Amino acid sequence: MAFETLNISVNSDGVATVRLDNGSINAIDQQMRQELAEAVDVLREERVRVGVIVGSGDVFSVGADIELFEAAQEWTPAEFRSNSRILGRAFDGLETMEKPVLAAIDGTCVGGGLELALACDVRIAAPDATLGFPEHNIGLIPGLGGCSRFVHLVGPGVAKDMIFSGELIEGDRGREIGLIERVETDPETAAREYADSLLDQPPQALGLAKRVVNAARDTDTQTAGVIESFAQSTLLETADHAEGLRAFREKQEPEFSGE
Repeated sequence: MAFETLNISVNSDGVATVRLDNGSINAIDQQMRQELAEAVDVLREERVRVGVIVGSGDVFSVGADIELFEAAQEWTPAEFRSNSRILGRAFDGLETMEKPVLAAIDGTCVGGGLELALACDVRIAAPDATLGFPEHNIGLIPGLGGCSRFVHLVGPGVAKDMIFSGELIEGDRGREIGLIERVETDPETAAREYADSLLDQPPQALGLAKRVVNAARDTDTQTAGVIESFAQSTLLETADHAEGLRAFREKQEPEFSGE
């Protein structure tokens, strides 16, 4: 599969790297929208255990190409929503696949670029990375998770403050408000090390933990508890659970197979 705006590689251990590579600012134009959707299909492949999304140079992504919004002046609202669903499905795919996806953020990560990072499970940013939602400059709001996903991480007050003001913050401040999980001088190297560490974990447990935590975020506590119980009962039947018990009894490191 050939890509023009992304570089995708999967190493022998199952870590897939999706590098945004679309000019100096990594704008999410129409081509990248389509290719991000295709990249999700690559990450879903059985050989992939963990995904890492990174930028290039000193930019993660500035978000939507302004030319796309100019072209959208000729679209009906229904056409705009249909076009947005291409990228929305990609973001939803990252969020719902049963494997960890990490975002390594260095440099500028704003607008749709930050919405892409929000769809990942863990965000690792440089201390001086630039984060925020400047959509108000063209009379819009964040439309693909910048409101809906963002609020779950930082709360409604902080979310509204940043969206209202268009304030851009650095990685350290992002960590303080809950937008960023880890701050590292070299986010890409840190993300790769994190991904490598996850390869030693039981894949099904990681995947179901992701689904249960997302469910707990999106539904009531009682429903989330039922889902959690079902997930646990499923994991009790796996070979990895048996391997974990064996290794614990014998004081050895477990070797999880994903079965």
